[in-house]
Amino acid sequence: MKQEHGITIAVYPGSFDPVTHGHLDIIHRAAKVFDKLIVAVLNNTSKNPLFTLEERMDLIRQATKDLPNVEVDGFRDLMVNYMKIKNVNLIVRGLRAVSDFEYELQMASTNHKLNSDVETFFMTSKPTYSYLSSSIVKEIAKFHGPVTDLVPPEVEEALKRKFPIDQN
Repeated sequence: MKQEHGITIAVYPGSFDPVTHGHLDIIHRAAKVFDKLIVAVLNNTSKNPLFTLEERMDLIRQATKDLPNVEVDGFRDLMVNYMKIKNVNLIVRGLRAVSDFEYELQMASTNHKLNSDVETFFMTSKPTYSYLSSSIVKEIAKFHGPVTDLVPPEVEEALKRKFPIDQN
């Protein structure tokens, strides 16, 4: 783990479209383990996100305002290039289920191949959130289902603005 002036820094990357209680669980737990956690929001040009990069970053900032050692940043590059720019070599990834592990192992191995200094730290989600994904949240919100238990209040309100109830 690289340290900057004696502090351990890790990066938690993802699309966070939108951030869920599952993501926030990993953020809160990782913030206890590392002196500084950078939540790096990916601007993936091959995807069509519901929320803009700026909206996603703002929602995460609102949801983590109680965590002084959490920084929110955006990027649109290879993870290892971003890590080099930030002078950090530790990635935090959340695992919901065994099905996540194969993909995450492939990504960790690829990142390590591209930069042998980069290590990936896996955190398993709490069983409460093992089913939860941003895609599921968006699908529920699109059809005006309840998302109160899935996302923080600011995200729930943002989803309501994205999927207004038809007044007709």
